[in-house]
Formats: sequence, C-alpha cells, structure tokens
Amino acid sequence: MLKVNNIHTYYGNIHAIKGLSLQVDKGEIVTLIGSNGAGKSTTLMSISGITRPKKGTISFEGQDITSTLTDKIVAMGVTQVPEGRMIFPRLNVYENLLMGAYLRKDRKGIKKDEERSFELFPILKERRKQAGGTLSGGEQQMLAIARALMARPKLLLLDEPSLGLAPIVVENIFEVITQINQEGVTILLVEQNAQMALQIANRGYVLETGKIIMEGEAQDLMNDKSIQAAYLGID
Repeated sequence: MLKVNNIHTYYGNIHAIKGLSLQVDKGEIVTLIGSNGAGKSTTLMSISGITRPKKGTISFEGQDITSTLTDKIVAMGVTQVPEGRMIFPRLNVYENLLMGAYLRKDRKGIKKDEERSFELFPILKERRKQAGGTLSGGEQQMLAIARALMARPKLLLLDEPSLGLAPIVVENIFEVITQINQEGVTILLVEQNAQMALQIANRGYVLETGKIIMEGEAQDLMNDKSIQAAYLGID
C-alpha cells in the first residue's frame, strides 16, 4: 500500500531523514520506534506531503505522491493524527469531527461515521457540545483519532498517540487502534512506548538519527536484546 524509497528530508540545513526506506502492506499495523529527535514525526510528515523530501520517492497504492499536495493525499485515503493532537480548541467536539470530513459530500456517510466515532469513543458523545480545548488530554487524543477517521482513510498515520496520557487511557487508545485495524484500516504507528507499539504491530522499524537501523517482525524485535535494552527498559 505504501512504499517509501530512500527519502532525504531537510529542515533548512538540518538533514533530518537520511535515505529512509520502508513499506506498509494493506491490512498491517507497522510501527516506527526510536528516541526523541530520531526523525519519526518527520517521516510521517514527509508521507503526508507536509515536509517534502528533497530526494527519494513515496508511493501510495502504486501512485507516486512525493510531490502531491497534502489535501490531495488525504483525498486519496491517507490521514494523519499529529503529535500533540492539534484539535481545534474553540470548536466543540461535533464541529471538530466535521472538520475531518471537510473533503466529503456524502451526508449520510458522514452521519454514519459520526455515529461510529461515538461508538468507538462514547465519552465524545457526552462531550459533543463541549469545546475541544476543555477536554482532558485523553479525550483530545480520542477526538483527534475520531476526526481522522471521519475522512475514511485507507491508511492512518498515528504520531505518538500515547504521549502524556495515563496508562489506563493508553490501554483504551491502543485497543481502539487494534479495532480500527481489524475493521480494514491499515496503520503506520509512530510511538515512543515501544512495548505497547510492538505488542499490537505486525512489523516494526527502528529509527536512529534519520536512518533505519533495524526492521523485522514485531515479536522478533521485542525479543532482540539490543531493542530490549534501548527501548523496552529490559537489561
């Protein structure tokens, strides 16, 4: 579904991504793990067309999207949940959800997906008229995911969904991510909580200073002693 081939992405003169290649097959959960500053978020933004690579190619369902505008990439079926949620704080929950469907015209479909969002995250239904900025961190993360799903993505890019959340909320979020995947949405997950990410993923990539240093089946990565020491807190 997604193929990233030897991309190089810069922030000004800073060479953030250095020849990165990865692929995500239809139906998979693939996770990208690494320390702060490794280039995980930049990788997702390169795929989304927000920070375009200077070299290399990115293709989605066989079509080159390396230079495609972000709104066109969303229309093709790639949606990103950004780090830090980035919901619209002055809009209420319902209005935030509708923003996720801004490219769509099918009112019945939008209504159906809105109801599905409330099934996945019942607390959002209770808060539907509440301003997004007054929600808790966990509720904002739920809203950010629900808003992305309103675009009916084929591929969902998740950037640090557990960041700053209580363990019980993290468990809930990851259960929903698994459920979304089981319902047919392919997922590329960037996550510092390597333990949780590898538990639900099919495959994983390890990123350090803009380069992939290891890849493999999620279970194999969990059992690797270097990964355990560096990312799982196991000596």
